Amino acid sequence: MIRNEADVTTAVAPSPAALTAADRCDRCGAQAYLRVELQTGGELLFCAHHAREHGDKLREIAANVVDETHKLSNTPAIAPEGEI
Repeated sequence: MIRNEADVTTAVAPSPAALTAADRCDRCGAQAYLRVELQTGGELLFCAHHAREHGDKLREIAANVVDETHKLSNTPAIAPEGEI
């Protein structure tokens, strides 16, 4: 008996790449820390400031949100004492 069946595999959609310094805010051009993938297709990028300003509305229309604003808390605001 010969069976005519296709091999079926499952695939996982790739996760979006991490945001880099080359990714810029669509509102002001600063470095983007938030990527919003829209339900209608396409994406928007926002700096932390504009992400906070528009975050609630963006989450309403988003299919997926990549929030990397936590990266900002790992960067010291000033050089440690003695390193100037």
